[in-house]
Amino acid sequence: MKVHTMESTVVQPRIEESWKKALGDEFQKPYFAALKEFLVKEQAEQTVYPPGGKIFAAFNHTPFDKVKVVLIGQDPYHGPGQANGLCFSVSPGVKSPPSLVNIFKEVRSDVQAEVGNTSGDLTRWADQGVLLINATLTVRASSPASHQGKGWEQFTDQVIRLLSEKRSGLVFLLWGRPAQLKEKLIDTSKHFVLKSVHPSPLSAYNGFFGCKHFSHTNKILLDQGLTPIDWNLP
Repeated sequence: MKVHTMESTVVQPRIEESWKKALGDEFQKPYFAALKEFLVKEQAEQTVYPPGGKIFAAFNHTPFDKVKVVLIGQDPYHGPGQANGLCFSVSPGVKSPPSLVNIFKEVRSDVQAEVGNTSGDLTRWADQGVLLINATLTVRASSPASHQGKGWEQFTDQVIRLLSEKRSGLVFLLWGRPAQLKEKLIDTSKHFVLKSVHPSPLSAYNGFFGCKHFSHTNKILLDQGLTPIDWNLP
């Protein structure tokens, strides 16, 4: 039953219609077929996060034509019940990991928003146009980076490339070196890129705290006549 769930999710992705149209035949390419084969085998033998129905959650909450901001993470969380398909976000009722705790500290300091008091679920941000995407969309339980190099990076690179080509005025938040390597995919002549160190406890005090990316993002949106993001998480 597990195999069927993963296979059906990958062969016929539960992905929002505008993304399905934008991505075209990406799901039919050889690399994605190999990725699908890997995932089916992996889930048959291991616990994989997030659950199959949430792998494409970032796309389902933030349609292609509604994206305003792109936040790029690396891997889903690899602990039980944590990953919900949105980068840095955790499912309701799950304790916020250290990087998310630091993100909330910066949000409170920067825009005085109420965040993280009861939940680390960032779905409300996603529903307002913040594409919360990891470079790798799945991971083996308790094994960070275990699904890197299997094909997801090629898929998410194409996502970023399409957003760069077909949209304009987006704000890309690149936190940490892995995310910043994606800058080469972004046309910086028509998009905005804000860079910082990663919010992890190892680096947050070296430039993440005080980066003010949340207020800068809203200023960029307002300057374009767009509705800013309400960063509060009631």
